[in-house]
Amino acid sequence: MDCSRTPDPLPPDPRPAPDAEVRRLETEVAHLHEAVASHAVVDQAIGVVVALAKTTPARGFEVLREICWHTDVELRAVAAHLIGWTQGEPLPAEVARALDTAVERLGSDGDGTPPHTVV
Repeated sequence: MDCSRTPDPLPPDPRPAPDAEVRRLETEVAHLHEAVASHAVVDQAIGVVVALAKTTPARGFEVLREICWHTDVELRAVAAHLIGWTQGEPLPAEVARALDTAVERLGSDGDGTPPHTVV
């Protein structure tokens, strides 16, 4: 029996290295935290639009999307501007104009009360 023969090499481990897996999971968790925070800000802004325009949450979200479209500002940023506005911060002029236009286009939601104007 010849014991001098080297053993066959082991196949590579298909699992990622522990450090790489930890980094990947940390990145994923950070992205999830960011998504949850962003979702909360957008939900709050929808509430602002709902109260302002006396409309439904679905239409409130449509208003936010329309503002984004006309201002080329990200949804989360538009939402943050609206939340800041409720706390006394100035609303950027282009966002205020787009909000007024979107709310006017939306009109009242059946109770006969006209929507409020921002600008």
